[in-house]
Amino acid sequence: MTSEKSGGTGKGTSLRRPALTLALLALAQLITSLDYNIVYVALPDIGDGLHFSAQTLQWVVSAYAVVFGGFLLLGGRTCDLVGRRRVFVLGLALYGAGSLFGGLAGQQQLLVAARALQGLGGAFLFPATLSLVVTSFAEGRERNRALAVWAGAGASGMVVGSLLGGVLTQAFGWAAVFYVNVPLALAAIALAFVLIPADGERPTGRSFDLPGALTGTAGATSVVFSLVQGPQSGWASAPVLGAAAAGLVLLAAFLVIERRSAEPLMPLRLFRNRNLSTGVATTFMFMATFGSLLYFETVYFQSVHGYSALRTGLAFLVPMVAGLVGSTLGGRLATRFGTRNTILASLAVGAVGTLLLALPMDASGSYVALVPGLIVLSLGQGALYTSMFAASSSGVDPMEQGIASGLVSTGQQVGGAVGLALLVAVANSVTGDPATGAALRSATTDGLRTAVLVAAGGIAASLAIALNFRRAAAREPAAGAAVADAVETVPS
Repeated sequence: MTSEKSGGTGKGTSLRRPALTLALLALAQLITSLDYNIVYVALPDIGDGLHFSAQTLQWVVSAYAVVFGGFLLLGGRTCDLVGRRRVFVLGLALYGAGSLFGGLAGQQQLLVAARALQGLGGAFLFPATLSLVVTSFAEGRERNRALAVWAGAGASGMVVGSLLGGVLTQAFGWAAVFYVNVPLALAAIALAFVLIPADGERPTGRSFDLPGALTGTAGATSVVFSLVQGPQSGWASAPVLGAAAAGLVLLAAFLVIERRSAEPLMPLRLFRNRNLSTGVATTFMFMATFGSLLYFETVYFQSVHGYSALRTGLAFLVPMVAGLVGSTLGGRLATRFGTRNTILASLAVGAVGTLLLALPMDASGSYVALVPGLIVLSLGQGALYTSMFAASSSGVDPMEQGIASGLVSTGQQVGGAVGLALLVAVANSVTGDPATGAALRSATTDGLRTAVLVAAGGIAASLAIALNFRRAAAREPAAGAAVADAVETVPS
């Protein structure tokens, strides 16, 4: 049982085997989130193997982030116009191809191009996956439970990436971190044709907004480029200022085009949906704060305490398990108490957990001292990730869930770039330029602790944004509970 009967491209999806389909969508989320960290761990080996300089090595990460963030709106709208299964398969194919080319790359330029192709695949795959989850499961308990599984896969993928990246790089070399995606993508493509119903005929009378697609994609890509490149090149450098200015001009033109277009890429009336507009702001703050903490934790483990890549991955197992528990609880709490209340509670828990993480950070501190903060923080983070997507999709027409998913995802990507840049600047301003040895480790720790404390303040400030979510009805529909239970007991 699902939210709607299957029909045209934009309708809800009728699932014969919802449990297996949800597992497939979770696998797709795992694939994209896995790559978030798996490449970070392999960067030193990639730099040595392909002779990257310290300045150019960042583009192994940045090429993916820039293209992913820039093309999300286009990917989301394409879901609505072309069909969610078609775009889902396209995204997986691009991602798998980029991964294969990345593993085979013998030159710097080829690897950067492969990473950009992976980013393009992710920009189509992420909104397709999210909109499939939202439209395949009825709003209420069924959707909350499905989003909990989907979010749990994303949360675990980011942490598993650290562990798997260390294992693969150490055992087989850096190319293995790319090759691992290829069989996963191929398996997901094959399963998509079995489990996800066909999209049907494309809707007639709906045109593709080419001027909007060009200006919106180019503008978003330019802005994300400036945000990603700023910390490396300097915020006042000509490439960063030029990209930022060009991006803002293009986005202004995009808004003008969208206001006048009969079939806009991004209908501006969507922002009248209070939950969606608040959801974009919430996902922005989520990645700017929660999403940036993984970077500082990694630096603390490796640069301050000298952990190996493998040991760092093992250190993340505790927050991974807590994040999975939080994601599961997030779905249940959203059903029981409403998504707005769950979001507010998750933010409060996350702020406390981040504070508990920052306070014991010390150059001579132990991992055990961090565990309470890691657990509390990850519980709040997991519950928030589930509930904020559930709240953001509420009240959006099924015909526009693709672009709505793209909007929320864009907020996520831009928030991650902005937050990391600002927090790294905070950490560096405290660290200064110390000597070496113990003095360097102590100064680095001071900078990291300050950045994490600022992130805790940002999480607390997000409560004011989350208050704008609409209050849920006093009780979820009883039918939703029955459907959710059916989803859990459907035989494989």
